Parts: sequence; structure tokens; C-alpha cells
Amino acid sequence: MKRKSYNMSCLLTAWFCIFISLAQAQNPKGTYGTFALTNALIQTVTKGTITNGTVLISNGKIVAVGVDVTVPSGARIIDCKGLSVYPGFIDGGTRIGLTEVGSDPRTQDFNEIGEIVPQMKALTAVNPNATAIPVTRISGVTTALAAPDGGLLPGTAALVNLHGYTPDQMYAGFEGVVINFPNTGRRGFFDRRTDDEIKKASEKALKQLNDAWEKAVQYAKLDSASQGKGVTYYPEMQALLPVVRGQIPFLIEVNASKDILAALKWVKERNVKKVVLTGVAEGWRVADEIAKANLPVIAGPVIALPSREYDRYDKGYANPGLLKKAGVKVALKTEDQNTNYRNLPYHAGFAAAYGLGKEEALRSVTIVPAEIFGVAGKLGSIEVGKSATLFVTDGDPFETKTQVKQVFIDGWQIPLVSRQTLLYEEFLKREPGISKN
Repeated sequence: MKRKSYNMSCLLTAWFCIFISLAQAQNPKGTYGTFALTNALIQTVTKGTITNGTVLISNGKIVAVGVDVTVPSGARIIDCKGLSVYPGFIDGGTRIGLTEVGSDPRTQDFNEIGEIVPQMKALTAVNPNATAIPVTRISGVTTALAAPDGGLLPGTAALVNLHGYTPDQMYAGFEGVVINFPNTGRRGFFDRRTDDEIKKASEKALKQLNDAWEKAVQYAKLDSASQGKGVTYYPEMQALLPVVRGQIPFLIEVNASKDILAALKWVKERNVKKVVLTGVAEGWRVADEIAKANLPVIAGPVIALPSREYDRYDKGYANPGLLKKAGVKVALKTEDQNTNYRNLPYHAGFAAAYGLGKEEALRSVTIVPAEIFGVAGKLGSIEVGKSATLFVTDGDPFETKTQVKQVFIDGWQIPLVSRQTLLYEEFLKREPGISKN
């Protein structure tokens, strides 16, 4: 009986996944071509605001921006009178494309076996047909960091645009190795370990991290001496080579103030060339030290409870603003343990209201993450020559009442359709509807 029940459960799960895939496959495809977004309020982010302007899109690029743009014949004109154009928002930390059904481990690909597995690349695991992708992009979030999680060095995160049939088509030009820095505190209310057990676990994790880094440094020396030849292939160390050489950064997830200070010390003592701090829930407590270290931060989630019971209710909301005030370069991310990445604009809105300010909040989800990820030459602002990755709204995107009217990713006009909009339409127009009997 148990065997039959298990098989039935597997069968139902399989049918559910097939249903989701079919539903996604039925979504209309994007349109590629030459588009003119006219009569718009253009929020360029880096070059001010343009009133009653035009954004001309062709061959996937922004080819003209301004008030005196000549629209070529054959261009598809989209009248944006009363509407605003924004660069696509960038979420600095998600599991998008790496998880689908929370109760089915076969649809979760963000957590590999092992503590030291930096060679596990999120880019190879991203599912372009993930349900969360259409839901997220029609909220104006067009690009996101897909990050692995779990072990000490759980893998290599990748920045992806939320459109494409393959991971390579989605790749937005950035990768970074994730470190879950050893935590000296409790994981939550459910953590029943003694103080001594927590201390021993943290010391063990730090030793593992130190050993891995020392091996990586030695491996890099051997690789350089042999000019890449004759060194035994060691996938974990091979994945850390670009970090040792300063080609890609460590993305260090760390939250408690004590652990942040320990991470800053660790980075300095080992002369790690490129580092981005992520999470940083208690960054406001040690903001001056982070600023002195001159390390950028991807803070979030913003809409979160305080990390300590005696802190003010709004410390999570105020954290980005306090970091910025201290001189830290701040981008934002959503909660990476669920699929509400579509809420990135509201995380930015809370940060804006609690000290970051509207202008800096907009920068924190556009040009700042683009700069941190090294892709500011093509994303993060509306400028000639950049990727036509942008969206059009009828108001402030940080406000819940605002509707997104158009989305473009790499010049593709994206249909504003997702599983949620399909469900909305399904139940809005119910047939036969509610019985009157």
C-alpha cells in the first residue's frame, strides 16, 4: 500500500510538472524588431529625466534617446503619453530558475551535495521555463542573479536576463563564487544547539574555508608555473582560480554584525582581490567598517523582520539607507529562499521611504547592481548603445497601484503574460460561473 501511495504521489507530481510546462509553452512569444516609444517620461537614471521623449529600439539596442528623435519608417510606434520608461530592474540575489516545486526535491537545483562545491554552476542549472520567470519580468524585474545555496562554498552564481530558451541565451555577463560565511549565531528559533556546539561548528566551518582558500592559492601558483599544463585537474580548485586571480569575485553571504567584521578581517588577511558582501542584515551596525573596507553590498531582503528582538521594527527597511549614508555602495536583492522576486520594486520602495531616498533606491536596482556585476556598459540605465532592456509604467514602479504596460529584454517585446495573469483571467471570466441555485 505504501509503495502504491508513493508511486501515485510521483505520478501526480510528474503530471503537475507537465501541466506547468504546457501552460508556460502556451504563453505567446516575444516580438523582435524596431520600436519607438514616443511621448514618454524617460527615467534614464544616469542622465536625468527626459520629458515627452522617445526611446528608439533596433537590433536589440537603444539607438536613440531624446526629444528630437527621428522615427524611421517601418518602426512600430508605441505611444507612451502619460507613461514612464525605466531601465529594467536588477535583482541582486535570487534562486530564480533553480527551484520550482518546494515539496519536490527533483525540481530544486540550488543545493548540491557537499560543503566545498564552487564548480557547481548555477548557469548550467537555470530552467528557462521556470514559472517564476514570467511572473517576475512582467513586474519590471528583467535581470536577476541566480545563486546557489546550502554549503560553505555552494557554487557559482550567474546573472541572467529573464528571457531566452537556453541558459546561454539568458546569460547577462557575470558570475561569482558564493561563500556562506561561517555563522556564529543561531539559525533561527528552531536552532536548539548549545552555545558550545555553535562555537565548534563555526570554528570547523572557518577551518574548512581557510583550507580551501590555501589550496586554491597553491593550485593557482602551480597552474601559473606550468602555464596551465601538467597540473592534475581539480574541479573545486579550478573553479576558484578566477577568484584567486581577481577575475571574478567572492559573493560573501553574511548577516550578523560580528560575522561581517570577521568576514572583513578574513578578506583583508588573505588579500582577496574582488569581494561583494550580500545579505548584510546587520550592516547598519558596522556600516563605517564596511565603508572603510571599500566593499560593495547587495543588501536584502529589505522587507524583513529585525534580526534581534530588541531592535526597532524598521531596521531592515532602514539598513540600505544607513549603509549608503556611511559611504557604502549599495544594491538590493529580494529574499532568495522563495519565489517572490517580483516584489523587488517594493523592497526598493521601503528602502526609499526609510532613508535611502527615491533616487538612490532607483539606482540600487538599476545602475548600481550593473556596476557591481561589471555589466554597466549594457544594463542599468537608458543610454544609446546599451541593451534595450527596459519597461514602461503608468506611475511610480515602487507603488503597488502602478501597472507595467510594456517590457523589453534585449530588444524583445515581452508579452505581459504569466501563470498568475492566466489564473486571474480564468477566474475573472468563470464559465458557467457560480450557480444561482
